[in-house]
Amino acid sequence: MTNDLLEIRWHGRGGQGAKTASLLLADAAFNTGKYIQGFPEYGPERMGAPITAYNRISNNPIRIHSNIYEPDYVVVVDDTLLESVDVTAGLKETGAIVINTTKSDEYLKKVLKGYKGRIYTIDAKKVSIEALGKYFPNTPMLAAIVKVANIMDEKEFLEDMKGSFKHKFAKKPEVIDGNMKALELALNSIKKIDN
Repeated sequence: MTNDLLEIRWHGRGGQGAKTASLLLADAAFNTGKYIQGFPEYGPERMGAPITAYNRISNNPIRIHSNIYEPDYVVVVDDTLLESVDVTAGLKETGAIVINTTKSDEYLKKVLKGYKGRIYTIDAKKVSIEALGKYFPNTPMLAAIVKVANIMDEKEFLEDMKGSFKHKFAKKPEVIDGNMKALELALNSIKKIDN
């Protein structure tokens, strides 16, 4: 991170784990000595309803306590939101957007309304099915934003997540390896779209 305050906005649907991913990211950044915030925007928490979550990461104490209106990075967990939610609203052109999608570059450029910053895609479904046998987009999306935003060293991130997963899945240790594989695959599955 070059500037001191990094702000990330997540767009997903209820039940896809965007909120969980933002909290896992906050934990991982915190464990590297950063000051962090990770919080969802509460609305109707229905399965499938659009949700927003946020992260702030800094080397200094964070004094802001509001939603994020001009994020450095945006993570889109569900590409069906691209047509109904203005995902690039306020997004800095010095930052980037990371989208879970298999849609064409032309479609994405059109639907992102001329966003001039960097655009990255990842097929989180493919990664998730390959690693976990089920579709959980949040784990691959977490790895994608860590890499794109250069939040922390990849090895350090994987090590930290292993500890997090051991704690989170203490009663289901059999899912730890799959989640770790999803993170590793995701780190190598990100594509940059040429603007």
